[in-house]
Amino acid sequence: MIEVRDLTKRFGDKVAVDHLSFTVQPGRVTGFLGPNGAGKSTTMRLILGLDRPSGGTAMINGKGYSDLINPLRTVGALLESRSMHTGRSARNHLLFLAQTQGLPTSRVDAVLDLVGLREVARKRTGSYSLGMSQRVGVAAAMLGDPQVLLLDEPVNGLDPEGVLWIRNLMKHLAGEGRTILVSSHLMNEMAVTADHLVVIGRGRLLAEAATEEIIARGSGQSVRVRTPDAERLTALIVKEGGSATEATNGNGTAPAGDHAPVLIVTGVPAARIGELAASASIVLHELTPQLATLEEAFLELTADSLEYGHLDSQPADWSAR
Repeated sequence: MIEVRDLTKRFGDKVAVDHLSFTVQPGRVTGFLGPNGAGKSTTMRLILGLDRPSGGTAMINGKGYSDLINPLRTVGALLESRSMHTGRSARNHLLFLAQTQGLPTSRVDAVLDLVGLREVARKRTGSYSLGMSQRVGVAAAMLGDPQVLLLDEPVNGLDPEGVLWIRNLMKHLAGEGRTILVSSHLMNEMAVTADHLVVIGRGRLLAEAATEEIIARGSGQSVRVRTPDAERLTALIVKEGGSATEATNGNGTAPAGDHAPVLIVTGVPAARIGELAASASIVLHELTPQLATLEEAFLELTADSLEYGHLDSQPADWSAR
């Protein structure tokens, strides 16, 4: 388990982490999300004892990182995939780490097999692609067979097969009861990988909840309705306090042979739309709730924490800048 309590880190007059508190439970994948500059990497460095906090605590299984005996056997981390000597082979890099922790050579070979690098393990890492370097970083994190894993952007540089591999690996490890904290900017990937989310902005906690709950909080929820009596249903929805707009081709059209208009309804839940239609004897051909995406929910949560403005806030004449 990872426990962060009132964690604060200042760099001069800049507050990178601002009284941050959250818990990462074992047995599930916890996604760590936030805009650029939100403090995610700094928080991970504080948890791993690489930076000293200005206040608060970060504990791993009830201890600070510096108090762990043989830390690689307790916690594995991937913060920077290229943090290895480019003149060394992957195998020698991992062997050096293993020897510092009293781990057997067989463990090095096991993690090389795990990440699929056995055939190139004796080549210098300076010749590796970003994806290959990421795999070495994952291998190093898994070297001590730890119960706690911190992975910072682990899918960077990986091809689709590699992304699927790291997703399945994290889910498998969580299923074994391990504690997994993973940061990523890929919202679609986090939506299908993370069971729980911690969202921060400007160093502060914005949300901590199950992935489904955070998605459900998004205001982008809508209902797709197909009916031959769209005008009457629209009037009822507006009277109920909602809105209904006819879908464009981008929102999907009716199946072949069904020419009933498609409405996108917001502000009224699907069950209530069905009740309104039934009370007015309006025939419905489709009634499908459309949940907000994690990306939409994330952007809504972090709207006040971005380091840059939205395009619609920019001057109309960009050449005048």
